[in-house]
Amino acid sequence: MNIAVFCSANNNIDSNYFRAAEELGRWIGENGHTLVYGGANSGLMECIGKAVHEAGGRTIGVIPRILEEGRRVSDYVDVEIPCEDLTDRKALIMERSDEFYALPGGIGTIDEIFTVAASASIGYHHKKVTLINVEGFWDSLIALLDDLLKKDMLRGSLSDYIEVKTIDDLKK
Repeated sequence: MNIAVFCSANNNIDSNYFRAAEELGRWIGENGHTLVYGGANSGLMECIGKAVHEAGGRTIGVIPRILEEGRRVSDYVDVEIPCEDLTDRKALIMERSDEFYALPGGIGTIDEIFTVAASASIGYHHKKVTLINVEGFWDSLIALLDDLLKKDMLRGSLSDYIEVKTIDDLKK
């Protein structure tokens, strides 16, 4: 199975986020899955790529030209798919992935979550995004989504597009 993981490329973040990325990466690799991700050589992206690789899994990095030119591609990318920009990267990741997970991240990660969820909400696919809620990281986003649901701004049920789990939930 090809599993997309959206996450931060920042290095200066809580160590618990790195532990979660290592655990998720190990789980992906040990279960024979392939990681599809942004392929950067920093932050949680580097961490999860390394963990998948070391656990015997395969990694596919979808690399925008600007990362390639800046020599910011991880050494743990087994298969590199070049693309023009972030819009292309999201489309390629969605096309090549069976499941989607989101570790802690910033604007780019939130953009990726909502691109997948919005595409599902209008019928382009029937895949969910699973938010890996490390130390309550996604709680405020979940509260916002619950508020949108209460105001009838979302189609159907939120659980049709987004679910929330912890790393421990994946091991069950």
